[in-house]
Amino acid sequence: MSTYVYGITESSHTSLPEGMNGVGEPARPVRILKEGELAAIVSDAPEGLRPKRRDLLAHQNVLGEAGGGGSVLPMRFGSVAADDESVLGVLAERAEHYQERLRALAGKVEYNIKASHDEEAVLHRVMSENPEIRAYTEANRQAGGGSHEDKMRLGEMVVAALQAREAEDAAGIQRTLEPVADAVSAGPESTGWLANLSFLVERKSADVFLTAVEQIRTGQPHLELRVNGPLPPYSFVEPGPAEHADTLTGAETGGE
Repeated sequence: MSTYVYGITESSHTSLPEGMNGVGEPARPVRILKEGELAAIVSDAPEGLRPKRRDLLAHQNVLGEAGGGGSVLPMRFGSVAADDESVLGVLAERAEHYQERLRALAGKVEYNIKASHDEEAVLHRVMSENPEIRAYTEANRQAGGGSHEDKMRLGEMVVAALQAREAEDAAGIQRTLEPVADAVSAGPESTGWLANLSFLVERKSADVFLTAVEQIRTGQPHLELRVNGPLPPYSFVEPGPAEHADTLTGAETGGE
């Protein structure tokens, strides 16, 4: 039977409640696989696993409980190995890497920041900042709306200005938050978001980071920010086993 992997930790730091269950329906019992100084938190992998809310929460809960016993490198939801022996092989093969990551991520959490524009507010800002667009808009107004070509030209100017503002705001968010974080990782681009950034933050300094986020909100009301965290530092585990061994496969979901 294939093996579902929740995370990797030091063998001396594994601490899970007795009888703890993980993903699947019925839920699979969680267990520990040890290899030298490392351990993998695993369960049997259910067939046809999909990122349903119950299983996403179960995955997160296992990592949360395991984190009470020491640093844990979280695997993303859907990380599956062929069997227990494959997991142990990856632990042995990547021991130096995982030990370095455990040291680097000790006491740290991840915050994911997704940003979008308030359409009305950003349009007002673009218009106020761009005298050429204002002049062209006024000229069209005085001409009774302008010709079809004039309207098309104005639309192109506005779209270009909005795209430039998106790029500028995305860079500004990263520039503002990077100094109050230990590391930053850019997430995949997705429709509707001008920025998708994950920040590695000292747990004890999380208030400083969140204060900086609020300052962005206050100072730039045309921005809408969605904050997800604190999370296990999913975005900072790599390069992980999926990149260095063929024994683990993982879904690109979970953690956010």
